[in-house]
Amino acid sequence: MKRVTGIGGVFFKSRDPKRLYAWYEKHLGITQPSGSGAEFHWRDAEDGSPGTTAWAIFDESSDYFDPSRAGFMLNYRVDDLDAVLDALRAEGVEIDPKREEYDFGRFAWIMDPDGNRIELWEPKNRG
Repeated sequence: MKRVTGIGGVFFKSRDPKRLYAWYEKHLGITQPSGSGAEFHWRDAEDGSPGTTAWAIFDESSDYFDPSRAGFMLNYRVDDLDAVLDALRAEGVEIDPKREEYDFGRFAWIMDPDGNRIELWEPKNRG
């Protein structure tokens, strides 16, 4: 079973997200048209289906990355969230019982051995 199929998102914290967004827009051309982060659009090399990678800056006080103490969190795309979680559980990986589902996909969280929170995302329409 293929586990991770790509990076679904890159998220990090800042003391001043508005200022940092402006810096990234001015110097690197990364804009946030939705107001909640940037999206990088691409096509899958195997089948040409469209995909998106999210990029967002959170306020340093955000608890979204908890219990991790890291100032970042990666989101990995998976094809079958339940199968990946079953395999990770059998391997003794720490899995957060919380789950979320939206019109764009399902989410779960795990912790790596260094205490970094990792978000797993099963896109609803592989996009």
